[in-house]
Amino acid sequence: MFILVAVALDLGLFHRTARVVKVREALLWSGIWLLLALLFAMALAQWRGREESLQFLAGYLVEFSLSLDNVLAMAVIFASFGVAAEYQHRVLCLGIVGALLMRGMMIGASAALLQYFHWLLYLMGLFLVVTGLRWGFSKPAASRPQDNWSIRLARKLFHVSDGPDGGRFVTISNGRRALTPLALVLLAVETTDLIFAVDSIPAVFAVTQDAFIVFTSNIFAILGLRSLYFVLAGAMGSFRYLRTGLAGVLVVIGLKMLVARWLTVPTSLSLGVVVVIVAAAIVCSILAARREKDAPKKKTGTDDRKVEK
Repeated sequence: MFILVAVALDLGLFHRTARVVKVREALLWSGIWLLLALLFAMALAQWRGREESLQFLAGYLVEFSLSLDNVLAMAVIFASFGVAAEYQHRVLCLGIVGALLMRGMMIGASAALLQYFHWLLYLMGLFLVVTGLRWGFSKPAASRPQDNWSIRLARKLFHVSDGPDGGRFVTISNGRRALTPLALVLLAVETTDLIFAVDSIPAVFAVTQDAFIVFTSNIFAILGLRSLYFVLAGAMGSFRYLRTGLAGVLVVIGLKMLVARWLTVPTSLSLGVVVVIVAAAIVCSILAARREKDAPKKKTGTDDRKVEK
């Protein structure tokens, strides 16, 4: 209920009119969502114990880290469809509502299946290890959102207008009701989130099988990342080693699930390992970007000295 109220306030009060979200505002909202997640973890410690609080924090960090790759996918979708900056927040915010429903159903179904078929945990672990290795040893394929199966299906089932109509998702085109390109963008965002959820939800189940903890850690991470999108979207290309780091996270978490029957890994250790891997990937990416930026200057300086001689 709290999350639905927060999203309603965000759309209905703070962003009632379409406008560009500035970096300072996005950072402020990202900080607010992070603070709310930490306060929720503190409340969990008092309500359900320290272990479940740590499980929430570990699940939150895992979900947030894996969702960073989603930021680049969203940026590609918006650029491909030419979505104006002032309408991007509205699409992302409405996408949260769909994510709430889809992830809620996926988590509920997964938790129910695990109660009766515990061996599915090992299948999830193997899936995460294979996915992590695939991420680590292969380059991401070039993305063409227009080729998304949901977009092709929508174009077959519904009439789509030739151009946008402001921030509307439905308009009148050639005398009949039609979807706008912005509606197709929303559909692409929803299906992309569903694809990423297939990887991230099993990863959180490696931390805990409590559906409540899995769901809340997912939602808090998504809500925070939606605001952080406006800070990170333009710079995601600089984090070249992030995908490798996330691949490492998937492999480590998958292995944790596979050995759970014989070895109990403390939640605090899982949390620390994820922090170290993601931080190392980000730091290495920043250092590599700085070296590339400084390289032309050094080369120019060397050439100038040769000319002087």
